[in-house]
Amino acid sequence: MTDFTKAIDAVLDGVTTGTTRVPGVSAAVTDRLGTIYQGSRGVRNTGTGEPFEPDTVCAIFSTTKAIAGTACLQLVEDGLLDLDAPAKEYVSQLGDIQVIEGFDSEGKPKLRAPRRDVTTRHLLTHTAGFAYDFFNETYTRLANGQGQPWVVDASWKSIKTPLLFDPGEQWEYGTSIDWAGMVVEAITGRRLGEVMQTRILGPLGMNDTAFTMTPSMKARQATIHAREDGDGSLIPLDGVTLPQEPELHMGGHGLYGTATDYVKFIRMWLNDGRSDSGEQILRPETVEMASRNHLPKGMHIKMLPGVGATNTAKSILPVSKPRLSNDAEFFPGMPKTWALTFMINEEPAPTGRPAGSLAWAGLANLYYWIDRKNGVGGYWATQIFPFADPTSVAGFLEMERATYQYAKLRG
Repeated sequence: MTDFTKAIDAVLDGVTTGTTRVPGVSAAVTDRLGTIYQGSRGVRNTGTGEPFEPDTVCAIFSTTKAIAGTACLQLVEDGLLDLDAPAKEYVSQLGDIQVIEGFDSEGKPKLRAPRRDVTTRHLLTHTAGFAYDFFNETYTRLANGQGQPWVVDASWKSIKTPLLFDPGEQWEYGTSIDWAGMVVEAITGRRLGEVMQTRILGPLGMNDTAFTMTPSMKARQATIHAREDGDGSLIPLDGVTLPQEPELHMGGHGLYGTATDYVKFIRMWLNDGRSDSGEQILRPETVEMASRNHLPKGMHIKMLPGVGATNTAKSILPVSKPRLSNDAEFFPGMPKTWALTFMINEEPAPTGRPAGSLAWAGLANLYYWIDRKNGVGGYWATQIFPFADPTSVAGFLEMERATYQYAKLRG
């Protein structure tokens, strides 16, 4: 056993023991040639004690976004999608979206037409104006006062929300990639999951990644747990599953998958768009273009304040207590921008991650990074609310730090 393997094994041992432990975790690290670490610890459900394995299936939430973004980039390559054309030319429903300018004396939203059209580039960079109710007070008020469904309902109504500002003027994290997925569906005439399977998941050998779980995936599914505010104890949310026959395939959060699958997707980005078998998923020039900052000059992404989930609308997830998210910021104080569709750290990170690397996360404490400079990346899969769980984040960053300290990267 190498020092590298020992170091990450120790991280997994540490996060799955103690009073603030995670119930279970699966982790994988890859370089350009293949997976160099995979491991797991803990249990899928604290009530049943089923072991968490490398192929344990998790709701991967917003780590879905980069896969949906890749589907958009493929259509750009095909000449079928213009990132700067009004997105309503593909999805007519976007033409009905307005900007919210507060609430009137009766608590109803005050709306106006946007000063410019939403484009797919706006959607892929989170500059369209859409938000999430668990990160934004205005959207929380729409949920509580207007019965706006939570986005996990996976319905048209759940994403037909007003813009917080005119497109292109700010960065705000939200449902933009769900709309981008609808652009893919409109252009191809197929459901997003079918497009992903045919053009991305299948060619990459990601056989355990899908919007609708197979019986085999369902049998290996991890239970999402909620961490109590007081003592940090874990409560299994038994039976909580994302919609398996949803009205919409949500490109922003709807996939189930495994850590072992996701590093195949990471490896494709490390290898200039090539799969392990040599199939070109994206052209090298597309990967290079998409890996750069696409925010307007001087714009940076901002801290994500978790405002709680006091959503009174019907939801499949019973999360009015506890909160859905802690306050969350990666590498506080460091300038960060946005690629298509990843966060970019503009300065070297303390873990060893160089400036210009790609990364993002998923609501139930899933995290990944992609370092194209050094040819390495990794994925960390837990299933806990609220987001930015300190134990989960610390474990992921320790895994990353161990990779740069001990791994012999193969180029």
